[in-house]
Amino acid sequence: MSSADTPEAPVSRARRLALVRPARARAAEPPHDPHQEEALGKAYDARLVRRLWTFIQPHRYLFWLSVVCLPISSGLMLVQPYLLKVAIDRHVAIGDPHGLALIGLLYIGAVVGECGFFYAQYYLTMLVAQRTLADLRVRVFAHVQSLPMSYFDRNPIGRLVTRLTSDVDVLNEMFAAGAMTIFMDVLTMVGIVVIMVSINWRLALVAMAVMPVMLFGINYFRLAARRTYRTIRERIARLNAYLQEALSGMMIIQLFARERRCFEEFDALNDAHREANHWSNVYEAALFSMIEALASIAAALMVWYAAGGILAGVVAFGTLVAFIEYIQRFFIPIREFSTKYAVMQSAMASAERVFQLLETEPTIVSPRTPRLPRSATGAIEFDQVCFAYKGEEWVLRDISFQVNPGEKIAVVGATGSGKTTLIKLLSRFYDVSRGHVRVDGIDVREWDLGQLRRHIGVVLQDVFLFSGDIASNISLGRPEITPAIMEEAARRVNAWPFIRALPGGLHEKIRERGSNLSTGQRQLLAFARALAYDPTILVLDEATSSVDTETEMLIQDALTTLMADRTSFVIAHRLSTIEHADRIVVLHHGAVREIGTHAQLIEARGVYYRLYQLQYALRAETAEGSDSLRPRSAAPRDGRRGRE
Repeated sequence: MSSADTPEAPVSRARRLALVRPARARAAEPPHDPHQEEALGKAYDARLVRRLWTFIQPHRYLFWLSVVCLPISSGLMLVQPYLLKVAIDRHVAIGDPHGLALIGLLYIGAVVGECGFFYAQYYLTMLVAQRTLADLRVRVFAHVQSLPMSYFDRNPIGRLVTRLTSDVDVLNEMFAAGAMTIFMDVLTMVGIVVIMVSINWRLALVAMAVMPVMLFGINYFRLAARRTYRTIRERIARLNAYLQEALSGMMIIQLFARERRCFEEFDALNDAHREANHWSNVYEAALFSMIEALASIAAALMVWYAAGGILAGVVAFGTLVAFIEYIQRFFIPIREFSTKYAVMQSAMASAERVFQLLETEPTIVSPRTPRLPRSATGAIEFDQVCFAYKGEEWVLRDISFQVNPGEKIAVVGATGSGKTTLIKLLSRFYDVSRGHVRVDGIDVREWDLGQLRRHIGVVLQDVFLFSGDIASNISLGRPEITPAIMEEAARRVNAWPFIRALPGGLHEKIRERGSNLSTGQRQLLAFARALAYDPTILVLDEATSSVDTETEMLIQDALTTLMADRTSFVIAHRLSTIEHADRIVVLHHGAVREIGTHAQLIEARGVYYRLYQLQYALRAETAEGSDSLRPRSAAPRDGRRGRE
């Protein structure tokens, strides 16, 4: 690859604009989903605040204590300019050092008190915020765990992660930015106006002369900031989505030398995000500058008007000093208004999404009065089962068969025939559309969910391992599974040799999704987990299709031990792995086409026979293709093709 093709190569301005324009156009489009991440709602929604209050209520005493601190802090702030007026007009003018010292002590006390109560108010507010949002995050996570698999089919995992992290963090920003004090800010401003009017109403009117211009400017910048804030959220969402996709597919990017193209696309998205932030900064700077300018103009008008009054003896010099102090404090909350408004608006949108998730009712729940079998034997019955993931698009049609206790049943069929769906219905991740699935004679909808799933052990093709160590992945946190049980289970499924060879043994750390273990090692750990779990029913869903021949031999050897005295439900594409099953159920287009032993189905020359012949034909072609790639010197001397 030439230097021009490297990701660091500069991108032409025309090329960047061509890539940015589509991003701008997309950002300008109205959101198609009212609940997407970019949607913004009202800055205050009483219904959402009431919902949030239910989480604040356990900490209400700390909350109300912080609320009490707020007016005290504001009152001490308001009294400071008045003390300056009194000090100048009553004590400096007549040269009273004792009175001036007393006022000075009162002023210092007011400053210290204001700082102290403000610190207490902020500390208590954030303490309540952290405890409240921790409770909210735990509640949301617990609720997500109760949702059915169909919910996760419809909703991207990234969006759910956003609910638990970013949306809750936005609520934290609402507390941190002091957005909850907007009402108190308004009262403080009203208090300043009342004090100024009570001191000198004419001078107060002069000071407030700039307010119409300020209100018009604030409203304009509020609307502009709202549009810009929405654009920023849209573009950061696109940037994050692209980053996630690019990092996950980095191997493909490098394999196909796509670095330059990806760099250009990311640069365009990044430039669009930078531009949106730039306009946000422009509006904030303009608003801040306008407020500062109007504050200075108001102070100048007061000095101009008060100068004549001071010379005429109708306005005291201390009054002018107090007014300048009040007008400066009057504009402080106005400067912060735009930031607090944007944060409140975003917080209400985040709260809407979080509470919408909490309002999602679980559809797969335990019955109020669950039934339990007299004894756990492992009998399974599918009785005229029909199922569709969506509408009338049937995945299973009138499935009926029984599995006797301790029987080894294999389920085979082409991809999409509904094999894995049977497992999902058996474990009640979904409810049947029609018919019944019974375990030990009881419909799975009448079982307690925890008891049912404790009854069934599942080993999937794609083994999921959690970050932690090997021991925690075998026991999954169950205290009754001791290290001795783990070791025994690992020995019986041939996993102990590789576990013992690891530096930490059972305490060897496992990286995310078990990336530091091979596919075969992960499969062996899944078998050890299932054996330690000791279920009555064992389900193997393509459990040996992703391992090498040597590991498969180890697993096949362990299967005899693993399936002993258990009802076993085996789903496999490799027909050689289920030849010794007690019975084989053949699915075709969602219906049971054949049931019998391997020998019976081969003799019947039906669907199973065709699958069997096709698989062995493909295996033979693969072997011949491999031989054709060998050097001539490696070919057998008799000229015949080698067989694997």
